[in-house]
Amino acid sequence: METSVGIVTTEYAEFDLELRLESGRLLGPITLAYETYGTLNDRRDNAILVTHAWTGDAHAAGRHHPDDRKPGWWDGMIGPGKVLDTDRFFVICSNVIGSCKGSTGPTSINPRNGRPYNLNFPVIMVRDMVRAQVLLIDRLGIDRLVTVMGGSMGAMQALEWGIHYPERVRSIIPIAGTGRTSPMAISLNAVARQAIYNDPLWKKGNYRPEHPPADGLALARAIGHISFLSDASMQMKFGRRFSARDGQFDFFGQFEVERYLEYNGGSFIDKFDTNSFLYLAKALDLYDVAFGFDSRREALSQLQCPSLWFAFTSDWLYPPYQTEEVVEILRELDKPVEYHLIDSAYGHDSFLVEPEKFTPKVVELLDRLTAEK
Repeated sequence: METSVGIVTTEYAEFDLELRLESGRLLGPITLAYETYGTLNDRRDNAILVTHAWTGDAHAAGRHHPDDRKPGWWDGMIGPGKVLDTDRFFVICSNVIGSCKGSTGPTSINPRNGRPYNLNFPVIMVRDMVRAQVLLIDRLGIDRLVTVMGGSMGAMQALEWGIHYPERVRSIIPIAGTGRTSPMAISLNAVARQAIYNDPLWKKGNYRPEHPPADGLALARAIGHISFLSDASMQMKFGRRFSARDGQFDFFGQFEVERYLEYNGGSFIDKFDTNSFLYLAKALDLYDVAFGFDSRREALSQLQCPSLWFAFTSDWLYPPYQTEEVVEILRELDKPVEYHLIDSAYGHDSFLVEPEKFTPKVVELLDRLTAEK
């Protein structure tokens, strides 16, 4: 019977070192916030790393307090008897560097001057996030992961693990991902950035935490949120319904979809730091699996383990063809690759809304890997 992992605690790993980033800059010391679910076995070979999306965090399952209104962001996936069965696996989720959810990021104190980094924080790439995760996996005494699994930016991390640390992973499961961010996705982030830059409270990143550029961040989040949805999901959820509280000919009257975006953006400003939002958006824009290689083909040739890929029919942020381009190269290279196009109306967010449509294939892979040990 499926049950929750219960009450969980976020832990913090401190690393008194300097990590060399892709930019050439050094970042340190480093803190990584993480949570674990299940038990690491005596052989230390049953660990799974779950990687989060853009504004996600380490709290993937369970609750921090019995009164918490919501559990972790992938609670339906992680726990006894669930897809990532904590009776079998030791599941780890860490917050990425650059974030504001416990790991080192722009809100952290710069040891050189004792003040928050703000825009003195170095530009990071997805590959740098993975380098930091390797420190954590080493600290936990794990040589090899059963799989690295995540959606969106989490899919990028999974692919980077497979390419740069092939000896450390037995498989990867990238969901709703891409091999390189498209001009359209970059343009959406560019508009979101301008919304923040044009907020007078942003002050070139030197805003006071108690007075963030709320209007700019709320608008930036609303722009991003549109890209997570789809025409079909908006039709289902809102249609062309006009807000019941407004008159249709009131100039400032709103459709329900407008009110939803306003609410979603407004609630986000209390949950996430503006500079962290910008730094992670930059990391997404910079993502290209071929960075540092002569081609995508050369990069993907480094992948040795089986990879299980999922794309969603209505995803227009990272549409299926972008996953299929990567899968096709892997097939040409005769790599062990499996791909499934999932029919879903929920756009990019499908991997969070309808996981039951793809999870049976995940269970099949995990069962196969377990049987092969």
